[in-house]
Amino acid sequence: MDIHHLVTMANQIAGFFKTSNPDRAEAVAATAQHLRSFWDPRMRREIVAHLASKGGEGLNEIARDAVRALESEGSAKAAR
Repeated sequence: MDIHHLVTMANQIAGFFKTSNPDRAEAVAATAQHLRSFWDPRMRREIVAHLASKGGEGLNEIARDAVRALESEGSAKAAR
């Protein structure tokens, strides 16, 4: 899948949760939950890899933090 498309979608999701929930931490958590629930595992792996390799270039702050949460969860699972 095209990373630019994934970045755009993640930013749109984050934008929605930012406007519907002014609390930043809750917007990040809701964005991460949406990515967990509705994105294919391959899509999640690609956006996490983009964060690792390019610093999440193009992601807004809420989307970047949500992807960091996914990355942390993946690291925790791999360590088990």
